[in-house]
Amino acid sequence: MTLLEAIAGREEELAQKWASLILGTYPEQTQAVWRNNRDQFSNPVGHAILTSTAELIPLLLTWNNATAVAKSLETLVKIRAVQDFSPGKALSFVFLLKKLLRQEFVKELAARGALEELLSFETRVDNLATIAFDLYVAARDQVSRMRVEEVKRAHTNIVRRANMLKSDVAAHKAE
Repeated sequence: MTLLEAIAGREEELAQKWASLILGTYPEQTQAVWRNNRDQFSNPVGHAILTSTAELIPLLLTWNNATAVAKSLETLVKIRAVQDFSPGKALSFVFLLKKLLRQEFVKELAARGALEELLSFETRVDNLATIAFDLYVAARDQVSRMRVEEVKRAHTNIVRRANMLKSDVAAHKAE
């Protein structure tokens, strides 16, 4: 059985384990809440992690639709882009998949002299990291632009109020 066949046979299990590793990057109290609540409305982040990992495993197996890969990755990357993570920590979840694959398959592959299959698949994970980086940069750029626009709006409102006060003072002096 090839590595791709082994992964395909365990897609759901591997997606759950990868999601668990990703949840492990959060504080313990957060992990407890997100692990136990699978409702997408009361736990959107936990649900997004589970959904993204479940979508990405089969996409990595076929590796023929970069748009679908980016779409599945985007939600998770956007969430981590606005959280209090350094860029490296925010994107480390991609490399947790490599860790998982090594834990699950390296002994079996080494025993039959097929470690090159793992290395080949890890190249897909590396490419996934590149896509995640591009998405992360775009998300952080969007957040920065939104902050600048908010400052501009706040400044405009302050100037408007100051002008209204100034005109009120001038009207009272004229009376």
